[in-house]
Amino acid sequence: MVQSYLRHGPTQAFGLICSSSSNSLYDGKLAYVPALEDVLVWDMKKGQMLAMWHETGHRSEVTCICRSPQENIFAVGYTDGSVRLWNSAFVSVISTFNGHQKSVTALAFDAQGARLASGSQDTDIIVWDVVAEAGLYRLRGHRNQITTIRFLSEPELPSTSTGSRSHMLLTTSKDTFMKLWDTSTQHCIQTIVAHRSEICSLDIDPEKNFIFTGSSEGEVKAWRIDHGALSQGLVENEAGEVAKMIHLVTSLPLSSRHRVSQILFHPSQPYLAVQSHDRSIEIFRIRTEEEVRKKQARRKKRAKEKGKSKNKGKDISDAVDDAMDVDQEINVIDLFTPYLVVRASAKVRSFDFGSKEATSKPGVQLFVALSSNALEVYNIPPPTKSKEETPEATRVFSVDLPGHRTDVRTLCLSADDQILASASNGSLKLWNLKTTACIRTIDCGYAICSTFLPGDRHIVIGTKSGEMLIYDLASSTLIETVKAHSSTVWSLHVRPDEQVLVSGSADKEVKFWEFERNVTSNDEVKKSLTLNHTKTLKMSDEVLSVRYSPNGKLLAVALLDSTVKIFYQDTLKFFLSLYGHKLPVLAMDISDDSKLIVTCSADKNVKIWGLDFGDCHKSIFAHEESVMQVLFEKKSHCFWTVGKDKMLKYWDGDKFENIQKLDGHHSEIWALVVSNHANFVVTGSHDKSIRVWEKLDEPLFLEEERERELEQIYENGIADTLNRHDVAIINNNEADAQPSGETAAVTKQTSETLMAGERIMEALDLADAERTAFQEYEGKVTQAGSLEAAGLQPPPRNPILAAYDLEPEAYVLRVVEKISSAALHDALLVLPFDKVISLMRYLDLWAQKEWNISLVSRMLFFLLKIHHHQIVANRVMRTALIPLRVHLRRSLRREKDTIGYNLVALQHLRRRTEAERTAQFYEEEDFDEEKVRARIAEGKKRKRVSIKT
Repeated sequence: MVQSYLRHGPTQAFGLICSSSSNSLYDGKLAYVPALEDVLVWDMKKGQMLAMWHETGHRSEVTCICRSPQENIFAVGYTDGSVRLWNSAFVSVISTFNGHQKSVTALAFDAQGARLASGSQDTDIIVWDVVAEAGLYRLRGHRNQITTIRFLSEPELPSTSTGSRSHMLLTTSKDTFMKLWDTSTQHCIQTIVAHRSEICSLDIDPEKNFIFTGSSEGEVKAWRIDHGALSQGLVENEAGEVAKMIHLVTSLPLSSRHRVSQILFHPSQPYLAVQSHDRSIEIFRIRTEEEVRKKQARRKKRAKEKGKSKNKGKDISDAVDDAMDVDQEINVIDLFTPYLVVRASAKVRSFDFGSKEATSKPGVQLFVALSSNALEVYNIPPPTKSKEETPEATRVFSVDLPGHRTDVRTLCLSADDQILASASNGSLKLWNLKTTACIRTIDCGYAICSTFLPGDRHIVIGTKSGEMLIYDLASSTLIETVKAHSSTVWSLHVRPDEQVLVSGSADKEVKFWEFERNVTSNDEVKKSLTLNHTKTLKMSDEVLSVRYSPNGKLLAVALLDSTVKIFYQDTLKFFLSLYGHKLPVLAMDISDDSKLIVTCSADKNVKIWGLDFGDCHKSIFAHEESVMQVLFEKKSHCFWTVGKDKMLKYWDGDKFENIQKLDGHHSEIWALVVSNHANFVVTGSHDKSIRVWEKLDEPLFLEEERERELEQIYENGIADTLNRHDVAIINNNEADAQPSGETAAVTKQTSETLMAGERIMEALDLADAERTAFQEYEGKVTQAGSLEAAGLQPPPRNPILAAYDLEPEAYVLRVVEKISSAALHDALLVLPFDKVISLMRYLDLWAQKEWNISLVSRMLFFLLKIHHHQIVANRVMRTALIPLRVHLRRSLRREKDTIGYNLVALQHLRRRTEAERTAQFYEEEDFDEEKVRARIAEGKKRKRVSIKT
């Protein structure tokens, strides 16, 4: 009988506040931050996580987050090149866009939120139709990673306008170019060599007059947008030159010359924030023209006074005239004055201004996401008139307790599997495993190893400095610091009888410590538990790991010389030496029956040894990188390994088979702990996340698991082959045939689109067979006489069609409708030409019956564009296309009439609502009709202005 195992699956990751892979957003109350493959929503005032945007099965890291002008809609880009639209109210994916080959680096919505532009490491920009959920076109021209994208809109156009006037797209890249694209013609209309080095950041001021760009050399430049030239388009002047739309104005001086990683204008207040240093953000205040004039007047006055003192009795009218000339001209640089510097507690990954202020304090909120797995909000005070007081930003909120600042280096579990302890450089945290809530945070040194002491009331940490720290969990206090070793304590283990603790260190010593229970006196309660040093075992090399056998008879010691020495634990006499690893053994474990010992090494191998004779049962090439930890499952010969290759693997120690591979971490895994009841396993990683992998009830068979892995490799291989630039899927698509062109079609084959294409082909085969069978039956009925026809039995219906109770054409439509709108075009590309001919017949039937006309039109126009050459060269299609044209035209005309009727009705309702609201508003004012009309006209003329203080 084939042996089956139980599958393990990932549960929620915790210990992560934010990762440094992407930018973060803040709306004044809620922060939307990346957390590896998820997006977390934090309430900054309460310090609570409100939601986690997680899609099951998707493992790619978040690289970019962008908010839509439409409420609750966010676009999130990932490392696999996909873009997902999330609805924050329902915490669900609205649609998925696949078009980029590499990770998405920039996202931007237009003013209405109807179009989304995405830029990637593959140097392409793709414009997506959010409403139709389809890619419109791909723009090529940059030669390096896209860093920022912005839609340009006219400044005087109100955001409520229905006209889509934001047809200009501004992009910057690491190739030092800034490009302006006309999306209506899909061409680049201006290319600017903006900086001598990579352009890292860009932002446009709220009035849409200036563009600010930042480079990797710490330079910020200001550019003026010529809206007159933009509205006219590409027009030659008298000299025969094309008018430029973007002009360089000046450079903005910064206090530091580091990489300008982000530039941001406040949406409503006169502030500009620039990050050009790892830990600080410079805030500039945008002065009004009136303030600049006052400052110039003061300068002029000082110049006059200086002139008077120097040239007594002389005519100084020339100086006054010069000052008057200065007064007439205001430079852009005069409008921006350095205000203050916000200094964060760690390296800043990204920042954002709060649009809705969450505090009653005057000023502006600045949200900062740190690379150290923490979030902070600073309050920028409003300017004061007194010159003595220098403004300073104050930290008002911070979220840092639910996660470690540095790598999780060690994990240990309490005996009842309820509490997990994780330690890193600087902090020890206790977690409730049921709720994944952090219940204690205690300061500690650089932790390397840890273990719960008997009774689960104390925990001991081994540090890099050679100390052992004992903590009392109830009071969260350090009760004793033992200077145990002169170098790093690499390993700790409690003897199975719970009487002795053993420690192994880089000082070449193994030390044994007995537990001494608490002693109470009348005056005071002394330390509840202490460690007494009893024995020392000196080794020939540095000790990396120590383990007792569960039967309490043996002690295994792993050394830096790549060997494992085994001693009798009572007499410390030498028993066995296990040698065979080419690099040092980093960890080891002994099975519950004390028959097997498994060792893992930096040579990427895992070796299984017998403890009776020290013979090597099997050597397994386990991971692509160093194997960091290995642990046996309780009461079993199955064991777990983790490595620097980000993988967690489950092995059978008797059959030497890999049972399951689990990938979830995005960086090397340092720590591993297995449940005492064999229900789950916990891992801790360099990506600062802690993940729990639970045992499921689903059985796992090794052959099926290997087949599934091979299928996955095969499907990914096909998709990658089809997505290569030198393999043209669409022979007739001129854009793909010439990858050097500026515009191309948006196509990307994934396993999802390939499967969707296969489902359409299967449905077409099934429906064609059913229709052919019934046509043959009807033909026989018409040829036969009335008596014979009565005896003929109709062919049996296909079981699938009978189960759904659908006609063949209805079944094909059902299959096509189930394919997501974003994947439909790529699925249609998979169809061979004979299936396209078959699909055309069904399109004709759907148009005739007026089923889903919008889908029929979309599919028809796409197929005609793709297969135009074959259709023109082939007369077979003529018979299908002529009736299709008639039926579709009739259906579309009816649809147009319906939409027109509804549009007129909606306009009538709007006019009536406006009239009622106006009448109600002015009823109490006792206005006559002329005054009312004047007020309404005045309201229409009113423009939106930004008030500068």
